[in-house]
Amino acid sequence: MAAPIKAGRRRLLASAATLAVAGMLAGCGLQPAASYVPDAGPGTIQHIEGLPQGAKLTVTSKNFTEQLVLGKIAVLAAKAAGFKVTDLTNVPGSQPVRELMLSHQADFTWEYTGTAWITYLGHSEGIPDKQKQWQAVHDADLANGLTWGKPAPLNNTYAFAVRREAVEKLGGISKLSQIADLPVKQRTFCLEAEFNSRPDGFNPMLKAYGLKRGSPQGVPDGNIGIYDTGAVYSATDNGDCNFGEVFTTDGRIKSLDLVVLEDDRKFFPAYNGAPVYDTETLEEYPQLRDVFSQVSPLLTDDVMRELNLRVDVKGEEPADVAFDWMVSEGLITKK
Repeated sequence: MAAPIKAGRRRLLASAATLAVAGMLAGCGLQPAASYVPDAGPGTIQHIEGLPQGAKLTVTSKNFTEQLVLGKIAVLAAKAAGFKVTDLTNVPGSQPVRELMLSHQADFTWEYTGTAWITYLGHSEGIPDKQKQWQAVHDADLANGLTWGKPAPLNNTYAFAVRREAVEKLGGISKLSQIADLPVKQRTFCLEAEFNSRPDGFNPMLKAYGLKRGSPQGVPDGNIGIYDTGAVYSATDNGDCNFGEVFTTDGRIKSLDLVVLEDDRKFFPAYNGAPVYDTETLEEYPQLRDVFSQVSPLLTDDVMRELNLRVDVKGEEPADVAFDWMVSEGLITKK
């Protein structure tokens, strides 16, 4: 991790930092998102009184739908508060976003408590209690120069879903533990690459449910298909596998009429979304906490499913979806 940069000097180096980020992304074959968001006026989010003219804020996010929507919500909120915003959303993968935050090249992101606790902080198991999980992550990340805001209600944890027409063919399955009762040939899975390899992902989940990957009596490797992010949903709906890895706030669950199986052994940890700030940025602009405290409580599972559905099913732009929702909640206004 890079040594912290003093806040004043950090602002003077903002342009250089942005160029460094762009270079890093290009070197990894990545590109920042288009910086488009609709013009907005203040709503309940007001221009921060006394904010220096030209005050800068860099927002980053991962590249799946929910993160794109959340990233654009953050961009719009920061602009309404009076910041000149650099949009570095749409970064592929969790680790690159984490590095942008740890290296002080980004000021803000939305992150998930379970991801931080297990993937970033190296713990083997999540904490079942959502508030205790958030507090543990908050306390641990202070030493990394990051400050977690209060979590949103949305809990975008992992789950497995079945196409509805296959439920009865699979014995009326409703729980993950029932997969072990099925014939081996019916234990077929569609996964995205990250879940396939992460420490709280597929292999330990199978173990928790009494199944062994690669075993002829468990889940043979030939029963597992790896797909790009998002393609799992259509593959599951098309019958390429019986069990597709999904996120609980994804709108395609509803639109494709998939049935989510109960995680009856409570394997998956809490993945509540929360605003994460560069601590030095927050110390320089403490009003940011008030800005995002207006947003977080409104982000429920149902809200995120609807916003995600508008992007993934209806084909709308994440920036437009974020804008419409924020206007409907009175957070910002149309110009």
